[in-house]
Order: sequence, then structure tokens, then C-alpha cells
Amino acid sequence: MRPIWVVDDDHSIRWVLQKAISREGIPCEIFSSAAEVLERLDTEVPQVLVSDIRMPGQSGLQLLAKVRDRHPDLPIIIMTAYSDLDSAVSAFQGGAFEYLPKPFDIEKAVELILRAVRESQTEEFVEEADSSAPEILGQAPAMQEVFRAIGRLSQSNVTVLITGESGAGKELVARALHRHSPRASKPFIALNTAAIPKDLLESELFGHERGSFTGAQAQRQGRFEQAEGGTLFLDEIGDMPAELQTRLLRVLSDGHFYRVGGQQPIKANVRVIAATHQNLDERVKLGMFREDLYHRLNVIRLRLPPLRERQEDIPILAKHFLNVSARELGTETKRLSESAIRIISEFPFPGNVRQLENVCRWITVMAPAQLVEARDLPPELKAFQSGSATAQEKSSVNSPSPNLWLPESVPVSPGIATPGLQTNSGMSAGKYPVDTAVGEVFSNPPVPVGSASWLELLFIEAEKALDSGQPDVMDTLTAQFETTMIQAALKATHGKRIEAAQRLGIGRNTITRKIQDLNIDVKDID
Repeated sequence: MRPIWVVDDDHSIRWVLQKAISREGIPCEIFSSAAEVLERLDTEVPQVLVSDIRMPGQSGLQLLAKVRDRHPDLPIIIMTAYSDLDSAVSAFQGGAFEYLPKPFDIEKAVELILRAVRESQTEEFVEEADSSAPEILGQAPAMQEVFRAIGRLSQSNVTVLITGESGAGKELVARALHRHSPRASKPFIALNTAAIPKDLLESELFGHERGSFTGAQAQRQGRFEQAEGGTLFLDEIGDMPAELQTRLLRVLSDGHFYRVGGQQPIKANVRVIAATHQNLDERVKLGMFREDLYHRLNVIRLRLPPLRERQEDIPILAKHFLNVSARELGTETKRLSESAIRIISEFPFPGNVRQLENVCRWITVMAPAQLVEARDLPPELKAFQSGSATAQEKSSVNSPSPNLWLPESVPVSPGIATPGLQTNSGMSAGKYPVDTAVGEVFSNPPVPVGSASWLELLFIEAEKALDSGQPDVMDTLTAQFETTMIQAALKATHGKRIEAAQRLGIGRNTITRKIQDLNIDVKDID
């Protein structure tokens, strides 16, 4: 292994770091100025460079820039006693591996240096920008079925209905269908019917004549005309107003339409691909979507699976999005460690591929090192990891029998009233990201002991309240939560308000005011 280089004008810092690094069995060389490092760099390259930010002569930031020009893959840790925002931002903008403010804990400093060593030893792999990169990635059987369908439809102009949850990539599939069709050389026009006000949607689709309504000062082509000879993608078709459903049906039936205010029919030579995240069969039954239009659109249906049903694709998708984000931001591509990949692969991603893409953008900007560890992941993924581990632990401890249930409305802690929260049946453990640090508060049938966290139960209660149209849901549930927390703290401290406030992390006056505002009965709490 090549040595670690430490450069600092403070002799004591150099000495302490050299001793600590040497104790780890790693060679270490020390320098007192940037000039010495640059001169030595002509003949040798260190494993990791640790540099102070402010030194006589050239600063650590100047050294950082020069070293990065010559050895862009070399991890550089910047130290400074001036722990200000400008120094931190400048260090990261210059490409520093990490920023280490003084005074630092020597063990944490060594841990950071060892992490940089592991990073430097990991073989770099940066995927080059490739215009022929796959349009859609997926190895899961469900995605392979989608690929086969696209292939079978490659020589067809038939109407296609794509169904799938929001963020699953329905527009990507629509673009792939267009790109591999006989219309590939013609326009692909996309329109989200849910994003355009009802009064404007007709004009957007079919265009309008001059003077047809207030503000129509010139003739305008609609999306059907813009997509002439090509493909018109109608996203969120389930949200289309009923009167426009009739007009769309007429176009699909006889191939002609009229501009708003127009008298002459216009022939439409367009392939229509529609998409929705809603259950159109159910909307037809409820009278919210025309059955005849549904059958016109539902010639070929492609179901795009949610990301949780194709978890084996998450690592390759994450790698792809990290490469894309790095190219967009002009930085080096981050890589996921095995532990990070495991957490990301297990996360349910309710926002599907779009959420995974956003997570990768977050990692590209915020992760401190090229090799992303579990601790570097976004908060929601770390909370999910913590919640899953705690839930499994509790399940094994609290559930000696799979048939053990808590009776309805019985609070876990004696003397503390459960604040009216009830559950729906069919709740499965691990469905939502959870953080069980506070512990399980209560459980109702049919949820087995330890199988659901208090956040999962809170989600159910909030969902029920919102679905029922209950007003002020946030205020109501917040009051119930605060009541339960204060009751628990008072019981744990035998009714001592000052100690209870300290345990809760709030002020003495705050707990007194809340006891009054929430009308909490403290007589029986000792």
C-alpha cells in the first residue's frame, strides 16, 4: 500500500496523525507545506492526501486544485480550524473526499482516513456516456414481458393502453413503442390530461380557430395536428372530463376531428397511446369513464409493474441513474456499497422508478465519498433500515405465539389511555417505511403483537380520517400524540412535571401549558 500523506504547518497535528495512522499498520509521511507535497508528487503518488486548508504559502484549497488536475481519482481530505460554511463549500466544490473540522476526535479522523483508503483501493468504474444506452432497463420477468410486447408491436399502429402506478415509467414505454414503430421518424407528442385545466384541454387536443373564444387571436394547431403521422401519448387518460371523452371517442372511431370553433373536419393520421394509474374497469362501473371509449383504447393493454415487484432491477437502475446524475452535474459517478445496495433493494419505493431516480440524484449531491455506504443514504432509507431491523427484533421477542393478539383498545402501558386509534384489517408488517425508535404504542386486532409499528398504525388512522372527510385531521392526531407522550412521561417520572419535561425535551412551561390545553387528567398518574 502506498503511504498516507499529511500536510499541515502545525507540527503537533502532523505528529498525532502520523502516530495514529501508523498504529493501523499504514505507512504515513508528513509535510509542512503545499510546496513540499507538489515537489514530491512529481515522483510519487500517495494512497490518500490529508491537508490543512490554511497554511503559509499555498493554501490547502490551492493544493487541492493542483492535485486534482494531476490525479483526479486521489482521495483528498481537507482539515481546517475555521469551521465556516465557505471553507466547507469550497472544499467540496474543489472535489475533496471529505471535510474535517478541527478540533477533531482522532479515532473519527482515522476512521475517515481508512474509509478514504478503501475508496482508493476500489477499482474505479465510470460508465461512459453512450447514446446507444438501453431505453428501458429491466431483468425481472415482468419487464421481460413488457419488452416482448414492445417487440411484437414494433410493426403495428394499433392503439395501446399502458397501466401502472405513478412513477413506474409509462411514458418511457410509450416512447419505446413509438421509436420501434413504423412512425418512428414522425413526431412523438405527449400530453398529460390531468395537468391541463378542463376549459383548456379541448383546445390543447384539437386546436382552435381565430376568434373561437375570448383570447383566441390566432388559429392554433392542437396536439392531434402536431402529432400528424406520428404518435400522440395521452397520459392520465382516466382523469379526462366526460365531454372530452366523447370527442376523443369520435376521433378514434372515424378518424376526424374539428378545431374549437371550426367548421371543416380534419383527418387525423395519429397513433394513440394512452396511460393511466387508475383502475379504468372500476371507473367504467362507477360511470366515471365511458365504456365505449375504454374498449377503443384497450385494444392492447400493457401493465407496467411497480418497482417493488421487480426488486432485482433496482441495483442496475440505481447504477444507471447514478451515472446519469453524475453526467448532468459534471461530477464523478458514485458507487453503492453492498450494504447500501441491500437497503435500496429492500426499500418499497412507493414512488417507483421516479423516486429511485430522485434518491440517486440526492446521493450524487450529498454522499460524502465515491463509495456510498449505508450511513450515506437519504434519511427515509436509513429510517426504513432502522425500522425493519427493530420490527424484526420486536417480532421475535414480543410474539412467542403467532396466535397471540392484543384485545381491542387495550393500551400497552397500564394507566395510559390509548388515544382512540383503531386499525383496518389486512395490515401487513413492513408495508410502509417505519422508525420504531419510540416503540410500539398500541395494537388492535387483527394485527399480531409486534407485527406493526406505531407509525404504520398512525398511517392507517390518518388514511381513515382523511377518507371519511374528517376536518382538521393534523390537529386532531397531533393532540392525541402529544397527550399520549405526556401521559407516558408523567407515568415514567411518577408525576414529576419538571423531570417529565426534561425527558421529553420540552420546557417546564410548555408541558404545563399543554396539560391544560389538552385537558390531560394527571390525578391518577403517580
